[in-house]
Amino acid sequence: MVDAIYPVILCGGSGTRLWPSSRSDRPKQFLKLIGDRSSFQETILRVMDLPGAHEIVVVTGRHMAELVERQAREIGANLVVIIEPEARDSAPAIAAAAAYVRAKTPDGVVLMLAADHHIAEVDVFREAALTAVSAARTGLIVTFGVQPTSPATGFGYIKPGDALPSGVKSIDAFVEKPDLETAKRYLAEGYYWNSGNFAFAAKTLLEELDTYEPAISNGAIDAVEKGSRDGITLRLDADAFSTTTKKSLDYAVMERTDKAAVAPAAFTWSDLGAWDAIWEASIRDLSGNTATGDVHLINTRGVLARSNGPFVGAIGVEDLLIVAESDAVLVCRRDDAQAVKTLVDVLKASGRDIAHRHAIAFSGGIERQPVTRSAKAEVSLWRFEAGAMTSLPVSSIQVLDGALEAETETYAQGARADLHSPVMVRAGEASTALVTVWR
Repeated sequence: MVDAIYPVILCGGSGTRLWPSSRSDRPKQFLKLIGDRSSFQETILRVMDLPGAHEIVVVTGRHMAELVERQAREIGANLVVIIEPEARDSAPAIAAAAAYVRAKTPDGVVLMLAADHHIAEVDVFREAALTAVSAARTGLIVTFGVQPTSPATGFGYIKPGDALPSGVKSIDAFVEKPDLETAKRYLAEGYYWNSGNFAFAAKTLLEELDTYEPAISNGAIDAVEKGSRDGITLRLDADAFSTTTKKSLDYAVMERTDKAAVAPAAFTWSDLGAWDAIWEASIRDLSGNTATGDVHLINTRGVLARSNGPFVGAIGVEDLLIVAESDAVLVCRRDDAQAVKTLVDVLKASGRDIAHRHAIAFSGGIERQPVTRSAKAEVSLWRFEAGAMTSLPVSSIQVLDGALEAETETYAQGARADLHSPVMVRAGEASTALVTVWR
């Protein structure tokens, strides 16, 4: 299909500054931080019916593939999922997507989007996307430049140049995250925030990578050609992908090419990089509070309070972030939101597992929640979705509701059994079991 648009969604990263909700095993793009859908799901919905859009491609890591497919099913989206064998920054990931698109449609245009961004005005986004795609068809590599609403110090900036055909501008300079005074000057001088989203013809990007970073283009192309396809999934060849250079697309291409352009974007945008950004993007009450979960606030102002576990009550406080998970609670001032990463770094240095993983694990349609642990036993609650299959360990089990079907028998509600060897079971319906592993 000539000139088809391929939305490509980059779905990596761990969202450290959104700890304790966002961790490596369940990063921020899959969390329902604003509204009833995750930012990954909202990104899909923004491009599902974009005029000219062909198929949606997601680039992600192996440990996120199940979450990608599960959340896509929730909203009825069909995807192609490209799985990276390892994370090597954005340029190799984007190059692999471009190689896939070029192999499918030689003149295909990629609309490359991050999975963890919040965009409020979908119609305005689509207009900007089509403008960027139109310019990309002329051979430009277009990034979205967002009109700043404040002198933010957490974003990179773009200094725009002269107007070009197709409604975009040349780029005079990319600049790193500034201090506050510099950010104020950038705001006054008409700089844009660098959103990190792009539009380009797949062949154009690969040609530029051939010029500036041939190891990236060659490795990505080989990784796609030698990769293995299984249904909707394309697993990149690990050996070929490992030859790519670890580098961002900005450093690899955008700051060096003469084909770079910026599409001015008037939509409200946030990269949801920290809890203060979540507060800013959320609907707040007259006192400036936003609350999610089992939360009650009294005489509070400017507070974000969230709980995915225990009840949270706050009285007489202002400008705080309060985030409670089943195994960790964060409390800090809103203006200290960026320092959450420092706390996570301390946890990592101490070898604390809570820096990386939630206590409640989810995979294969089964949620596993620790209940208690002693010197002789470890007890956990397993919640099965209908149809979920797994191997139960050597343990004692009690089925609290539903039924678990083994090869030779069925453990119905109320059943108790001692398993002397691992047993493969299937949940015929939504089921819950208490599993005790003896030490």
